[in-house]
Amino acid sequence: MPQVSSTSSLGLGHLLAQGDAICLFALAVLVLMSAASWFQIAVKAWQQWRVRKAGRRFLDALEAARDYREVENLFARKPPEDPFGRVLAQGMEACLLLRSLSARRGFEMVSPDDFINAALERSVAREEYALEKGISILASVGATAPFVGLFGTVWGIYHALLSIGSSGQASLDQVAGPVGEALIMTACGLAVAIPAVLAYNAFIRANRDLSGRMEHHAHRVFVLLAIGNLPENHHVVSLSEAREDAKGKAG
Repeated sequence: MPQVSSTSSLGLGHLLAQGDAICLFALAVLVLMSAASWFQIAVKAWQQWRVRKAGRRFLDALEAARDYREVENLFARKPPEDPFGRVLAQGMEACLLLRSLSARRGFEMVSPDDFINAALERSVAREEYALEKGISILASVGATAPFVGLFGTVWGIYHALLSIGSSGQASLDQVAGPVGEALIMTACGLAVAIPAVLAYNAFIRANRDLSGRMEHHAHRVFVLLAIGNLPENHHVVSLSEAREDAKGKAG
């Protein structure tokens, strides 16, 4: 960075005007990272709001249904738009496939409930993947942005020291100004990384909550498909226990 006579003119504007190509490239990378992370934050926040709103609406309608036939009517009126509805729809489709006499089989299934169990688990896993899609961008930005800023700082300090050495002047004002200006890159890196990390942790926590609710919903769906009635707020630890519970009620 070129030598200046006063530190009053130093700052981000001077860094943009006097920085070399590598320093400006690092700053441009930080700007792109910030734009990508804020875009992803907006997208995932809207997705979380939409999923929770549609999920509450569907679960309220499901609670009002008294038996399997009324549950079927929910999908006759409108296809599912939320993860909870899609999990139930996948379970019902698996039941229809089992009851289809024309379906070809490569082997005879000993336990049809294993087939339903696998369908529900696959549906829950698919919904969890959809919720987590794109969050890795926030993790990457949060992990790498400070280092990009640090790289810009190191590069700026290097050029500042070269300029000071070539001028032969090493007074405090000659050193503090350019070095402080180079530290702006570190501040920019932290400013990009901190929101990304906070948003990543918030979305991971929200997705974990939704995953737990979908697992519990899958338990209730299994019992509904097995006995034809929706259980009332019963808690089952795993799908295997839901199967045992359904067998006990059916017997």
